[in-house]
Amino acid sequence: MSKVFDAYQHVGDLAKFYDEMMTNSGVLGSLALKFFWGLNSSAYEKFLTQAFAGLPKNFSGRLLEVPVGTGVLSLPIYRELDGAEIFCVDLSDKMLDAAKLRAAQLNLRGVTFIQGDVTNLPFANETFDLVLSVNGFHVFPDKISAHNEVRRVLKRGGTFCGSVYVAGQNRRTDLFVKKFCERHGFFSPPYETLASLKKFLRERYGRVEVTNVESFAGFVCVK
Repeated sequence: MSKVFDAYQHVGDLAKFYDEMMTNSGVLGSLALKFFWGLNSSAYEKFLTQAFAGLPKNFSGRLLEVPVGTGVLSLPIYRELDGAEIFCVDLSDKMLDAAKLRAAQLNLRGVTFIQGDVTNLPFANETFDLVLSVNGFHVFPDKISAHNEVRRVLKRGGTFCGSVYVAGQNRRTDLFVKKFCERHGFFSPPYETLASLKKFLRERYGRVEVTNVESFAGFVCVK
């Protein structure tokens, strides 16, 4: 976990490039998405749609996002959720600083930022109506504990949704993950394949929908 923490502290220092890649904006960000992740503009829009497919536009309950990162994708959406109570957790204080700054720039209220570990969430059982994780679970070294904690804090009938890297969909992406992302602590093996992710989630949730765009799977699970 310390390697992951150090990696994302560094990403926090380079938040501008990270945000450009996550939003498919800027020359370098767009090139990185297309070359390493196989996401051209059309595929990127499909990725965004599947990543947030489980979050209703009129959501008004308690929402947990883990990890929030810089909040570049989610915080603009939260502006439209006036009735929601939102908690954003991340291990890296520098990523949280970037997210807090963005929230202030968006004049966003009703969002609480907490530095914490997904394997030991500071919430009671069945606290949240929805848990969102966009590109988070391929980062966590202890994925089983992370999944257990997410399910623990999710209410019965609640939704767990988001997106995650899956192996076996794009050889260039898989090579990039192994040679660069793992080496620098940005990703942590083992990874699910599309088939194993479906099986794993269906063993834990009553209703599961899984989609994919290139090497990213989107999931919507109801407890």
